[in-house]
Amino acid sequence: MSASKSCRRHWVAEHIASLPRSGIRDFFELVNQMDEVISLGIGEPDFVTPWHIREAAIYALNQGFTHYTSNMGDLRLRQAICRYVRERFGGDYDPNSECLVTVGVSEGLDILLRAVLSPGDEVLYPEPGYVSYAPSVRMAFATPVPVPTRLEHNFVVQTKDLEAKRTPRTRVLLLNYPNNPTGAGLTLADKQRLAKFAIKHDLLVISDEIYEDLSYVPRCVSIAALPGMKERTVLLNGMSKSYAMTGFRLGYACGMPEVIEAMMKIHQYSMLSAPSLAQAAALEALQNGAASREEMRQEYEERRNVMVKRLNDMGLQCFQPRGAFYAFPCIRSTGLSSLEFSKRLLQGKHVAVIPGNAFGDS
Repeated sequence: MSASKSCRRHWVAEHIASLPRSGIRDFFELVNQMDEVISLGIGEPDFVTPWHIREAAIYALNQGFTHYTSNMGDLRLRQAICRYVRERFGGDYDPNSECLVTVGVSEGLDILLRAVLSPGDEVLYPEPGYVSYAPSVRMAFATPVPVPTRLEHNFVVQTKDLEAKRTPRTRVLLLNYPNNPTGAGLTLADKQRLAKFAIKHDLLVISDEIYEDLSYVPRCVSIAALPGMKERTVLLNGMSKSYAMTGFRLGYACGMPEVIEAMMKIHQYSMLSAPSLAQAAALEALQNGAASREEMRQEYEERRNVMVKRLNDMGLQCFQPRGAFYAFPCIRSTGLSSLEFSKRLLQGKHVAVIPGNAFGDS
């Protein structure tokens, strides 16, 4: 080995070098080598951001709203976020100390994990789960602990399975409902059961609610609004999915003042603030976007009904998702692994779907 190669291999930190590549990224490298592919794999709305929201960003640009905002985010936006959370999900937060505007939910999750975890801490999370959860926990020098969910329970995590995975080092319970990739959702009874588990074991709950507005069943309060939970829950949400604003990269966190302050420390040294134009667009979405949001939700619900029926008609068992815009069918009847099935579908029919193993070994 040359001296130059010997030196180069040490530049990348060990804990980053050991992270696996995203299974989604690997699969879409195959997709990109083909022409005329119908993609059903990207977790992104196919709607264009509603015009009145885009117009708000244009107006802010024309008015010169192009500088840093407060590290916490524009106060008007934080006030709108707290009002929105209170009216729709039952949480009561102080915009001055309990709300932080982030660069998407992804940044919110990253800085939250870094703010609350120490080396050796463990994080429980349901699997199948969003591909970023385990790597984000590892980048915070903690240990991700996936908890399998099952079709017979509609992919809702069960308390007995959480108990089986919990150890004295468990510090956080990370929940994402409605769920990516399964579409699973929680009933009020589910939330009460999970809250009881968190209180019993003195766990911090991170509730990733990015798909909460894309629910196809009657909404109930956030788990953060249940008795005894506000003081141990951080709620993460954003504009990307409900308002078709993925490119704006605008999210927020609501939680205990001491945790929000710790998150803000990391945020101010890395991001400084979320983009001002995105904040202006988000304010318009929260103030005047309810009709647009509901129109898109209804369209997703109609698509869900068609897709789930057709999958079941084809012999691919698929439960009815309670939210989000994903379907997670069982392909056991084909005798193929999820990767083999996805490759054959891509090569034979030019249809791209994400193999289930990208979301965990479960």
